[in-house]
Amino acid sequence: MTTTAPGVDLQGRSPWSILPPLCLGFFMIMVDTTIVNIAVPTLQAEFDASLVTVGWVNSAYLLTFAVLLLVTGRLGDRYGPRPVFVAGLVVFTLASLACGLAGSVGVLIAARAVQGIGGALMTPQTMAMITRVFPAHKRGAAMGIWGAVAGVATITGPVLGGLLVETAGWEWIFFVNIPVGFVALWLARTRLPALPTHERSFDVLGVVLSVVGLGLLVFGLQEGAAYSWGTIVGPITVPLVIGAGAVVSGAFLLWQHHQGDDALLPLRLFLHRNFALANVAGAAVTFAMTGIFFPFTLYLQQVLGLSPLHAALVGLPGSLISGVVAPFAGRLSDKVAPKWVVASGFAVLAVSIGILATQVQPDVDIWRLVVPMLGFGVGTGLVFSPLANVATSGLDHRTAGAGAGAFNTNRQVGGVIGSAVVVAALTSRLAVTMPAAAQDVAATLPADVREPFVEGFRQAAAEGLGAAGGVFDLPADVPPDVAEQVRAAAQTAVDAGFATAAAQTLAVTVLVLVLGVVCALAMRGGRPDRGVPTGVPTFADATGHTTTDEVVATHRDDD
Repeated sequence: MTTTAPGVDLQGRSPWSILPPLCLGFFMIMVDTTIVNIAVPTLQAEFDASLVTVGWVNSAYLLTFAVLLLVTGRLGDRYGPRPVFVAGLVVFTLASLACGLAGSVGVLIAARAVQGIGGALMTPQTMAMITRVFPAHKRGAAMGIWGAVAGVATITGPVLGGLLVETAGWEWIFFVNIPVGFVALWLARTRLPALPTHERSFDVLGVVLSVVGLGLLVFGLQEGAAYSWGTIVGPITVPLVIGAGAVVSGAFLLWQHHQGDDALLPLRLFLHRNFALANVAGAAVTFAMTGIFFPFTLYLQQVLGLSPLHAALVGLPGSLISGVVAPFAGRLSDKVAPKWVVASGFAVLAVSIGILATQVQPDVDIWRLVVPMLGFGVGTGLVFSPLANVATSGLDHRTAGAGAGAFNTNRQVGGVIGSAVVVAALTSRLAVTMPAAAQDVAATLPADVREPFVEGFRQAAAEGLGAAGGVFDLPADVPPDVAEQVRAAAQTAVDAGFATAAAQTLAVTVLVLVLGVVCALAMRGGRPDRGVPTGVPTFADATGHTTTDEVVATHRDDD
């Protein structure tokens, strides 16, 4: 039987017994970040709502989820991860019921926001509980299971959503959480231990500054494209919201520095090199995953003509590979320094997406896309759990929740930034590639329609219509056979232009993945920690003394 970390009483049970409730809860959270996307057209028809309004069904969830992670991580330190996790599970499950019963899109959006609160309450506790229960030499294997859940859940959302929408109805993408939630709740009540807490005053001003600052930043970046990065209402613009968020977040950091160890987010955590680099790398991998799936999914449906469900199935083998690789990667990070596993994962991701970008063409065989997506699955499996292991290594019971909250917050913010950057990059490239593709295709058309054809694409690009480019009115006297030829040419230009723009946008994510490689290689440690002498302070200790990382490093100079 695997021993537990010092100070943890599982009443004779193995530490592995805590994973089922944690993984079930985490699985629901991750699935619900993507499962709604597949139901957007159905929700538009059901509620007679605009695309922007229905978009808030997902945005409300992601917004409350990302903004509250810092606060909920600290709640776990203050009250213990078990009660906070259970509370989040109850909130999430009841909110899922409310989502399925929603009679209007407004009620659905509100219920999704509450669901995001439940997810935020649970997520930091999953990492904090694993960090505090498992001994250091077994923690990587446990994080491997946690990472496998993240990998499988990433693609399960669209596939499960497609099946449920087509068979049982859109309500069941939420109702499916209820039985899972009840099982997870029973397991949590019977398997999760009550861990020691650290009494301290709660940083109320820090909470307010954190929620307002992150809320403004996440809202501005997440919804900027919907407002064309301009006016939201009256004098309020997207840049103004983002700027205000940056100012408030700056005030939050200054206040955290002033608060020291009583802060909501103890800034001294970021003085630890591996923790700081793991946070940057976590943001980079989530940025890249968002950057990959947004243009790639649109390409699969708009250019290759796949249904939403079939488009989701293209990534399924890679997701399954990720679920298989992640536990092995976690165990490997217990035997070799996690930095090497993480660096290898980022390198595999960068190469796989680079290859994928070369295959994104209008007439490609599907298997040519599935192969690099298999590499993508291997890469994510190698990155997620060892990276979480690096981020949480050295945290103690006073800061495990805060550290997990910070890591997950940075991951989510990385995804929000990735979404904003990728949408902007794709839109800007479409403005160039669409007219260029139209110019090439125009050579096959009769001379008298060539200029109107190209001009139609130029105007569409100037108006930001993207994939709708090439829509223009033909003169009434154009013969039917010529009109059909123009329509076919327009579709060819749209497909070619969009494929080129998607491929170029994927290249942006490759650069971010290279940053992840650099961060991993810059981490300290040639081999994993096997424990340090009794009495050596960890980096989470509220002292000005040498950190564990520095002490251990003195014995690794030749690694």
